[in-house]
Amino acid sequence: MRARPISFLASLALLASLAACDAGGGGGGESSGEGEKRGAPEVTTSGTPTIPPTPSERLDLVEGWGPDRSELDRAARVVGRMPLPDLAGQVIVADWQGTEAPVRMVRELHLGGVIAFSSNVASAEQVKRVNTALTRQVRRTWPLFLGVDQEGGVVERLRGAATRFPTFMSAGAAGDVALTERAYDASGAELRRLGFTVDFAPDADVTSGPGDPTIGSRSASSRPADVAGHVVAAARGFGAAGVLPVVKHFPGHGSVPADSHLTLPVQPRTLAQLEANDLVPFRRAVEEGLPAVMVGHIDVRAVDPRVPSSLSRKVTTGLLRDELGFDGLVVTDSLEMAAVTRGRDPRRTVVQAMRAGSDVLLMPPSPAQARAALVRAVRSGALSRRRLEQAAARQIALLRHLAGTGQAAAGNPGQASRALSAAAVTVTDGPCSGRLTGDVVHPYGDPGAVTGFAAAARRAGMTVLVRESPPSRLADAKPRPERRKKERKRAFRKRLREWRQAEEARVRRLAAWTEREDARLAAGTAIGFTGYRDAPVDGEIAVATDTPWVLGRVTAPTRIATFGDTPAAMSVLVEVLQGRASAPGRLPVKVAGVSRPGC
Repeated sequence: MRARPISFLASLALLASLAACDAGGGGGGESSGEGEKRGAPEVTTSGTPTIPPTPSERLDLVEGWGPDRSELDRAARVVGRMPLPDLAGQVIVADWQGTEAPVRMVRELHLGGVIAFSSNVASAEQVKRVNTALTRQVRRTWPLFLGVDQEGGVVERLRGAATRFPTFMSAGAAGDVALTERAYDASGAELRRLGFTVDFAPDADVTSGPGDPTIGSRSASSRPADVAGHVVAAARGFGAAGVLPVVKHFPGHGSVPADSHLTLPVQPRTLAQLEANDLVPFRRAVEEGLPAVMVGHIDVRAVDPRVPSSLSRKVTTGLLRDELGFDGLVVTDSLEMAAVTRGRDPRRTVVQAMRAGSDVLLMPPSPAQARAALVRAVRSGALSRRRLEQAAARQIALLRHLAGTGQAAAGNPGQASRALSAAAVTVTDGPCSGRLTGDVVHPYGDPGAVTGFAAAARRAGMTVLVRESPPSRLADAKPRPERRKKERKRAFRKRLREWRQAEEARVRRLAAWTEREDARLAAGTAIGFTGYRDAPVDGEIAVATDTPWVLGRVTAPTRIATFGDTPAAMSVLVEVLQGRASAPGRLPVKVAGVSRPGC
């Protein structure tokens, strides 16, 4: 256990008591500010006065990750007065159903807060209304934990309600940490205006390449130092906007070949290998005083075999807190994921996560059962009330601390998203300057990218040719006739012959229509778009809108990575194709089969 630092207030109290002794005073108690009286200094056997620990010092809470001592003490006093069921609810953050504010659930279970998903989102106005209702109707003297997964790229729960940002890998491709900080400050400010207090981002995972099925473009790079720099910058951006950034997924999900949503991934690397790669961004985050870390569900064989890291005291407390020195808020990954639900009792899981050292239990399958399990564990002695108080105090102190920040105006989120994409767009094959296509283009492949690109291209004055669906009379084949009861064979054979003739004629007309359509589309430059988890789409120009590894598996003479299919990213792509803008980005990961990492 770490030595408890003497707080500034405690030092003043010590000086005051010594002065009182020198003056012959009696050393009477003083008010702590919330009704708690502090007695006279204790005296050691050597006669030296000692100062009793403050409420937060009694919980082993230290400074350096956000809240100061007074904020920690205030939170410690609050949780110390909570009834046990309320204290158990405070450490739970739940998901919910529908688009109406889950006020009753949060109030009755005294939850710390909730997390919103796409199914909870209808519009910006609706999202803001939900968060406002929760804030006003669930009466607390501290902010609620109102969270969302809004990373950008493939993980964006607020599509249609907030500005779309490209993947986090775009930050690695742009290679400008100042730009990263500005972009995520703008994104955080938008989230704050919608009422959110927490974003489960950025990803500190170091992607290992095409064998990484879960993280991919959610990682800034395959280079640990680059990931570390952009994680710190993005987290500072969120924090400046008053939104709590939760760095994830400790101890690193980018190098395991399985998805923890589906199974428990095994991390076979040695501790030395983890230190040299996966842990680098997290160690940097701790050194920079970032306030919150999410622990993933990974079987780290070198530390605690066959135990999910989120439930492992050796990983959460031993590796994250003791080895890396993290003193801030620890959040579990979703407790609804198969990595921790398969073969495990969810009631025991929440207790195990708390004993491991987590402070926030995210999305237990049943918040009510989770709360009851924590209460039973404390009453039976399986879990200490002090552990719950420590966890809840960290959460409350941090949310209060952030509530007073982020009021200054940030950049426009639309402009910030565009600036990030403009700096990230990368040309790996083909000319680095000049016009790359004519005025007529034929985009195909990923539907979302094609739609976005077509709109941007038309705005730029280009003619967009999109393959049309054949007329139904040509596309829809009539079912083969069946012989009716009591029908003569000769009559059936005649009907069958007529059907075959009609079908052959339809196929010929469809082939002719397709030939004319192909000829029409051939007038445009063929641009193939490959999106998230798509098979590679080739063309005269191949565009990867998610991870860039597919660019090494196509034959297109010109290959471009945009690291996003947002409207801004597609607008930037059009400018590059027209020769009106350069492509300054460089691949942040190794891609076999391309000519160069960038222009």
